[in-house]
Amino acid sequence: MFGALAALILLSGCSTEAGPTAKGPSGDPGPGALMVKLDALTVDVCFRTPEEIPSPDCQKYVTQLASVPGTAKKFAGTEHPGLAEAATELGKGVQSYREGGCDSGGDEKACSGALGDISSALDKVKSGVAELAEASAPAS
Repeated sequence: MFGALAALILLSGCSTEAGPTAKGPSGDPGPGALMVKLDALTVDVCFRTPEEIPSPDCQKYVTQLASVPGTAKKFAGTEHPGLAEAATELGKGVQSYREGGCDSGGDEKACSGALGDISSALDKVKSGVAELAEASAPAS
């Protein structure tokens, strides 16, 4: 009985320990981090030649873009309406791609159009974020 009670006490003491906590900067990494993501996405073949790629082949690309409109709008705030508008356009392009069933084929012309709209809007978002990233970069 004493051994079982001792084991229970030992185990209960361990159950409240969460383990080590992560160290590092907290909060949002800022427009510079988004710019890195946009740089990577704008070298994708789905961005560069959307009319030449079968739409299902761009599913991963579109999925990676899904968080960009919201993040860009957050950075745009009310001070950068052009970026907010471009982010809205990008969100609409992603929505059109998804609603058109482009991940599984969909209407080829509509899906190609959605990918073209995404590329155009992404280019505008990237330009807007680049301005923010330059403005927020620490002076060297």
